[in-house]
Amino acid sequence: MNLKKFSQLMIPEIEDGIKSTIRVDIPDSFPGLIEMMNYHFGWLENGKSQKSQGKQIRPIILLLCNSICGGDWYKALPAAIAIELIHNFSLIHDDIEDQSELRRGRETLWKIYGIPQAINTGDAMFSLAQINMLKVGNEFNKQIGFDALHILNETCLILTGGQNLDISFEKETKFSLERYLLMVGGKTAALLSASAEIGAITALTTESNRNVLRNYGHALGLAFQAWDDWLGIWGEEEQTGKSTSSDLISGKKSLPIIFALDKGGDFSRIYLSAGANQENFQELHFLLENCGAKEFTENIAKQYTDIALKSLEEIQVSDQNAFDSLLELTDLLIKRKN
Repeated sequence: MNLKKFSQLMIPEIEDGIKSTIRVDIPDSFPGLIEMMNYHFGWLENGKSQKSQGKQIRPIILLLCNSICGGDWYKALPAAIAIELIHNFSLIHDDIEDQSELRRGRETLWKIYGIPQAINTGDAMFSLAQINMLKVGNEFNKQIGFDALHILNETCLILTGGQNLDISFEKETKFSLERYLLMVGGKTAALLSASAEIGAITALTTESNRNVLRNYGHALGLAFQAWDDWLGIWGEEEQTGKSTSSDLISGKKSLPIIFALDKGGDFSRIYLSAGANQENFQELHFLLENCGAKEFTENIAKQYTDIALKSLEEIQVSDQNAFDSLLELTDLLIKRKN
């Protein structure tokens, strides 16, 4: 079985699980909340049901890691659902904090329903994640459930710490790769690391496998965000669903921008004195690529992808098909166009 076949089995189960927890765990007396969740996930557009646009990367990683370690991925579904709910809770809040009006080519939740309702929907999604992670104890035992829930909440703290740094960076003028990696380690890598580790935990595997997959997920997260930053400036808008000017104009300190500011030169001079706007965007875009930021970002993404793959050499594999599929997914993430 390859990645495509695993995904064809797993994604419907993940989506059905999320729809089920929204339908069952949210009282019928709150239809507005249910509607907003369905809209965010892409299942509702102009009052009509739609197919989801989400890629389900994190829950798929969790389930593949579970299989690699000899587990029954179906039993780990509550954990995978919880991870995807936490990811989307963070996206809803991030869109508000970043004032992002588009996600996956659609208007963001806050843009449609307003900031207060979007915050509230994100909070409810966080609670649904807790409810689903608590089910892990029922599938396995209380200790496994406690460990998974502890990792989930510890990860949420790290995630919000990374977001705190990201927001703070918008007003800072001095940066370093080390500070960037600290921020990304919280904002992006922490949840991917938790996904891989919880996959191992729910397979009742060895401590060694658990550590390997935790480290794999962290390195993958750094590579994933570096490539995401690349796409934010050089990606195709039709593919990414967002404007290639948004990262520059919003003041976001993505990896290419941090590299260019640290290097100095014309980009740094213009960006720090006048900021980025629609009038100077094309010039800044040219200077950004011309100073080597594009190639640097590509190299960082590749470097951490290699680290992630190298760490997997130490794992004890129980399911070779799942392992090969994880390798395939890792490769695809660094070559994705959205």
